[in-house]
Amino acid sequence: MRTIDLLRLLPRAAPLVLRQGAAYAALAVEDLADAQRQFAERLIATALLIVCCAFALIMACIGVIALTWDTPYRLESIAWMLGLFVLIALAAWVYRSRVCSVPATLLSSVRREWREDRAVLDKIFKQGPE
Repeated sequence: MRTIDLLRLLPRAAPLVLRQGAAYAALAVEDLADAQRQFAERLIATALLIVCCAFALIMACIGVIALTWDTPYRLESIAWMLGLFVLIALAAWVYRSRVCSVPATLLSSVRREWREDRAVLDKIFKQGPE
């Protein structure tokens, strides 16, 4: 397409481009608000889960140590708990490394709309001026 043809399309395309730009901005604001809300919810839930699990694990360890304190298995029980927690930590690290490799979906609706609009713009520019 020649430059002169593109200049003839400009008056027709400018309002569309401005409208779409405003629509993209609105979508981006909505996406960011959703992401912020989801992040806050997940952060609170994760913090609560971590605190409760840590307290439960500490109480379980204290219970095992208390049960084995007057026995010859006191040190073995502590060593087995250490080994168990090391294995759990390794499994969590492997799981986290796999889950965190998934790309984020931030601004996904903006990307989706841009793909649709790009197809429409391609059709407009291929048709040329009327």
